[in-house]
Amino acid sequence: MSDEDFSLATSHSKTPPVPSPSAHFYPFATSPDIIRSHEKDIFLTSNLVNQAQGIVRSLRGARVAHTYSETIKNLTEILYFSLTTLIGNRTLGEEYCDLVQLEDDTLQLPSITRRAGYIGSSILAPWILQRILPAFRQRLRAKLERSIARQQLKAQQAREEIKPSKAKTTKQPLITKLRIQKYVLEHLDSITSSSPIYALSIATFYFTGSYYHLSKRFWGLRYVFTKKLEENEQRVGYEVLGVLLVLQIAVQGILHIRKVGASLREMDQDLASEPSAQDGSMISSIENPSNLPLLPTSEARYDLEEDSGAIPWIPSGQQSKCTLCLETFKDPSVTTCGHVFCWICVRDWVREKPECPLCRQEVLLSKVLPLRG
Repeated sequence: MSDEDFSLATSHSKTPPVPSPSAHFYPFATSPDIIRSHEKDIFLTSNLVNQAQGIVRSLRGARVAHTYSETIKNLTEILYFSLTTLIGNRTLGEEYCDLVQLEDDTLQLPSITRRAGYIGSSILAPWILQRILPAFRQRLRAKLERSIARQQLKAQQAREEIKPSKAKTTKQPLITKLRIQKYVLEHLDSITSSSPIYALSIATFYFTGSYYHLSKRFWGLRYVFTKKLEENEQRVGYEVLGVLLVLQIAVQGILHIRKVGASLREMDQDLASEPSAQDGSMISSIENPSNLPLLPTSEARYDLEEDSGAIPWIPSGQQSKCTLCLETFKDPSVTTCGHVFCWICVRDWVREKPECPLCRQEVLLSKVLPLRG
């Protein structure tokens, strides 16, 4: 052994290398890689869903496939992620983009609990909310309408007891229980929607490059990029999209605040100008609470199953059946694109998805017209 080799060996023996936990740690994945992986998985799962629906259609018929289309979609996605993520493998989208999931706190491969929780929260939680929200909104809307009617009746009685001169000088506070309830009733769909939460989560993802799914943020799952990078290769993100999304949210918030302020000023002017009996129309709504809902009741006025001649120009047979409930039309209503459904069916659908169930054209509930004979 030469002197040079000996000195090199002694130097290594005196200062043994200390393993660093970050020496071989891969960099975190950027926004483009995560979105590309997500889009790849969506493409694959959509093909699997179409194949599964085709199998059910050939075995059980088109009616069963249409009725349980959402269930088939959820079961297919659960099967796909169970055969990949749940057992510890990567999805095809993650393999395509060279991504690996890690726990953000331990920087280790996700545990079975986190993997199962992620699959359940990303697939089952939206499905459960879609089932619960319509009934919850309907009950809350009915309670708010009754409460508003009672408060308006009390306010009317109080104004009648006060002299007109004093009533004009009395100034209403800016924020009252009645105004809060009216605001909640008017914006009930948007308040009970999860879209603002998703928008904030996506904006944060564009800035940080982590937690593209809200369920991944909840369970603390991040991606690392395992592909070897060249020395001059740079990793870019979507921070510009985050800035644009934040600006959009801010502008929408400012416009909403201005709209609410204008409606409050109009309300104050109406209270000052209109006579004290302006709310007399609300008394009947308290005496007859069944008339409070703004939408028709569950009892159909035009049930083609009971009276096929109620709307004679609708042909009998398969053309007289709703494609959503697959039953004979009850209060048939037509969308702006020309498709006909039961009123209750299209009402519940448009509240969740403002689009036609058949052609996916945008549909507003106020533009859905009832058909009459």
